Amino acid sequence: MEAAIPLFASTSVRVLGDRLLVDGLVVDDECAVRLAREAEDPARVVRDAVEIGARVLDREGTAGQVDFVRGELEKVEAAFTEQARRVYEGLDTKFEQILGAENGHLARELQRHFSDQSSTAVHHRMKAVVEEVMVRSRDELRRQFAADDPSNPLAGFQRQSIAVMRQAFEQQSAHLRAMEERMAALQAELARERAEKQGAVELQAERERGTAKGRSFEEAVVEALEEIAAARGDVCDGVGDVRGAGGKKGDVVVAIDACAGPPRGRIVFEAKDSGLSRKKALSDLDAALEQRDADYAVFVVPAEDELPAKTRALHEYNGDKMFVTYDPEEGSKLALEVAYGLARARVLMARNDASGLDVAALRAEVERASMAMEDVRRIKSQLTSATSGIEQARSILEAMAAGVRGHLEQLDALLTPAVEDGTQGA
Repeated sequence: MEAAIPLFASTSVRVLGDRLLVDGLVVDDECAVRLAREAEDPARVVRDAVEIGARVLDREGTAGQVDFVRGELEKVEAAFTEQARRVYEGLDTKFEQILGAENGHLARELQRHFSDQSSTAVHHRMKAVVEEVMVRSRDELRRQFAADDPSNPLAGFQRQSIAVMRQAFEQQSAHLRAMEERMAALQAELARERAEKQGAVELQAERERGTAKGRSFEEAVVEALEEIAAARGDVCDGVGDVRGAGGKKGDVVVAIDACAGPPRGRIVFEAKDSGLSRKKALSDLDAALEQRDADYAVFVVPAEDELPAKTRALHEYNGDKMFVTYDPEEGSKLALEVAYGLARARVLMARNDASGLDVAALRAEVERASMAMEDVRRIKSQLTSATSGIEQARSILEAMAAGVRGHLEQLDALLTPAVEDGTQGA
């Protein structure tokens, strides 16, 4: 910027409000003269020059103040930075001394007060204090609530409670004894009434059963078995109305060789004139074996169509049961005799004293008797359905029946040595 040239020698300058008044102004500046000469409005040029110069002067003064302030601020910043650095270094040192992970005062204090290895640790001391307080409290409570401690506030209540409980127990025991006696009496009365009712029911059932079948079939079976047993030296008893061990299953019991001494076996016969299921029939035979203490059981029905389903006449079941048909109206006891003979042979062969028997011959004779009886059944069936050749078939039937009886006699003959041995042993 060019050096300022004096604008006037003697000049009157006044400030009036927001205006500047200059009197007697003379400007010797070549640039200002040239600009005023070339301008169309010299006064405006002069005014602009003054205004622009004033702004330039103001800006120059402001820049100088800014530089001064900047310099002062830089000095202050440098001093503050140095002071902050020294403070930071001091704080870092102090923090390291206090909060250092290994050698800090705080770490050492925490280690001393909270470490498990420290005997003066806070939690150890608290634990010891709590344990001491708990022990003391337990002792005090034990002493306070001891039954023999006069300071026990519950002693009176405890004595009263014990007395009340003892009284209640005695009353309850007395009531229970009275109730037990009453229950025993009621049970005895109930058992007596139940027995009377059961007896009445069984009597009524027997009456109804006897009325329904007129006792003819059972009595006919008993009569036929008595004849068959007498011919072999056996004893036949009708036990349909006699209660056995647990019940009345079994209508006839045959004691083998009981006429000559102690029986060598027992056969039970169950007579039914109405059909039963196979399961029920076998169950009745099992019950009859148990209740009559028998070795073999025979189920007797009046006709083939009365046999339980899936069963055959003169066919053994479970080794100790058999089904057979016997029609008293027909008059023939052949099937019943075969069943009797087979059952008798099975019982005697199963005994330990049957060593004198020819078991092979017995089995062969049993098989032949069964086969012959099967022929009888077949011919009998043919007689039932055939309308011609009746007399011839009857003669054949009688011959076959004689053959069956011959097999039965042979069977009895084979059993005779065992009978004699048993008699001598007795």
